[in-house]
Amino acid sequence: MLPWETLAQTLAPDGTAIELRRRGHELLIRAGGYDLMSSDDDESSRALARLALRALEHPARRVLVGGLGMGFTLRAALDGVDPKAVVEVAELVPAVVEWNRGPVAPVAERPLDDPRTQIYVGDVADRIRSGADRYDAILLDVDNGPDALAHASNEALYGGRGLAEARRALRPGGVLAVWSFSDDRGFSRRLKGTGFTARVQRVPASRKGRGRTHYVWVARR
Repeated sequence: MLPWETLAQTLAPDGTAIELRRRGHELLIRAGGYDLMSSDDDESSRALARLALRALEHPARRVLVGGLGMGFTLRAALDGVDPKAVVEVAELVPAVVEWNRGPVAPVAERPLDDPRTQIYVGDVADRIRSGADRYDAILLDVDNGPDALAHASNEALYGGRGLAEARRALRPGGVLAVWSFSDDRGFSRRLKGTGFTARVQRVPASRKGRGRTHYVWVARR
């Protein structure tokens, strides 16, 4: 088996070490010792956007993606909205944006080059707090999900206050969709307790049929 090659390293604002690795054709991003995402396992990230947009009762005018990663959720969101829509993406780590303009760019067909994309380098929570009734959909592909955090600071996104802020940022009938490495019944209860109508769906992690699954919550305001 080919060894992993480290292409680049950086630190998140909280000091967590982040690496971009390559083995053969596969690219991998690791954070704090966790494998966050692989270029071979894109299906659940794409499903996050597809399920959210499918749940809307009207075409999305503005979508917020939390977490750029390798661009798969952003690409699926762009593919699911019309030519006049705007898709914002908030990425906390500047180097991840640069990797998506460099070695990672081809894996999701260069979504940062799409004129409908607006990139925000910073905390997605700041964008969520930017105004009421702003978004048709908020897609959180942040960290490993509510129950498997690599960055402790991301916990605030998934608590009651963070969910209330997300609900406020959505237009009536808007959808909050959340990706997760694992199921979390406590998170389902928090969504419902914040006033969302929510369901969780298990989705394939990979198009290659490796048998692994991830989870996506779709919660409607």
